[in-house]
Amino acid sequence: MIDLHCDTAARLYYEGGKLSENKYSVDIMKLKKGGVNAQVFANFIDMNNCRNPYEEFLNMYNNFLKELDENKESINIVTNIKELEKVNNEGRIGAFLSIEEGEVLEGKVERVKKIYDLGIRIITLTWNFPNKIGYPNIDFLYKDKGLTPCGREIVAEMERVGIIPDVSHLSDKGFFDVLEICKKPFIASHSNAREIKNHPRNLTDNMIRKLSERGGVMGMNFCSNFLGEYEISRLDDIVRHIDYIKNVGGIDVIAIGSDFDGISNKVEIEDISKMDMLAYRLKDKGYKESEIDKIFSKNALRVFNEVLR
Repeated sequence: MIDLHCDTAARLYYEGGKLSENKYSVDIMKLKKGGVNAQVFANFIDMNNCRNPYEEFLNMYNNFLKELDENKESINIVTNIKELEKVNNEGRIGAFLSIEEGEVLEGKVERVKKIYDLGIRIITLTWNFPNKIGYPNIDFLYKDKGLTPCGREIVAEMERVGIIPDVSHLSDKGFFDVLEICKKPFIASHSNAREIKNHPRNLTDNMIRKLSERGGVMGMNFCSNFLGEYEISRLDDIVRHIDYIKNVGGIDVIAIGSDFDGISNKVEIEDISKMDMLAYRLKDKGYKESEIDKIFSKNALRVFNEVLR
């Protein structure tokens, strides 16, 4: 199982706790119980409370590296498929690192390689605020605003060095700008279907098709705001999005992007250890084992294999 997005690194940094075992939705004990091969840990920077995003990122990053080092017998940072296979074969979990808020780059194209050298392999281009890369999809206000000229350079440089652009949180126009610039797959790490839940954070049918055609994936987000009309994040609603997306873009575009530890509402799948609930529900709905394997890992692995070095 591969999860493309959680906010546990930020939780540990801002609120304390240990990666080995904590009160949150993701820790090593839960990852092991859930049979997770790789977890993408986001360095989430909230520009509401941050004056220097790059410095804040480095502090969070270094804090998380300490946690990884303290648990190196169970989990290791990985940057590509070869490294992931090695740690998995040795019985350990792979930790991919991402940045959630492109303002960490502060508009400096040359910083992309520096970030790459730190082991970052995914960058969520925007969060909820406009930045030097582009505009967010917090609401429909910025729908028709795309990447800035600097943002276009940054996305091209990301593809060149081997960092996956993540369009979750990016405006509609920004999505199509990334589609135009990138020749390789990109991802929407934690986004669902807008036709099922009309929220700007979700992807339109056209976006789903284009992402699928490019070989990218979208990770199913477990936050209730992006699922349905209930305050609790229901398993049935997650499956409803999967059913719909499969019909629109095919099974190969679907992945997992839980957003665990970035969700404030109650989730029927309480934490990463309970992911088998989704697998069993999909099986009950008639999904083949091969399809479930694609959703849970193989689709994400395909993208990693094509983009990461």
